[in-house]
Amino acid sequence: MKLKCSLCGTIYEFIYMKDEPLPSNFPFCSDRCKSIDLGKWLNEEYCISTPLPETEKITEMEQIFTEFHEEAFARLLRDDTESE
Repeated sequence: MKLKCSLCGTIYEFIYMKDEPLPSNFPFCSDRCKSIDLGKWLNEEYCISTPLPETEKITEMEQIFTEFHEEAFARLLRDDTESE
């Protein structure tokens, strides 16, 4: 199967055999392209531009959880001062 390297655009032959490990440079054409891609991630040249859907849900749940605990703590403080 022929694949195109997502970094340099080189067309290369990809041979996959069942139960065999993928080539060490996969999905790139070479270790050089793989290293360049890693460097771009480490230098923050790449970024995920939209929030992941699960992240938004977690954030909403964290907000609800925080508000619940703040309200419960405030009630606890009110109850404690009222009983004095």
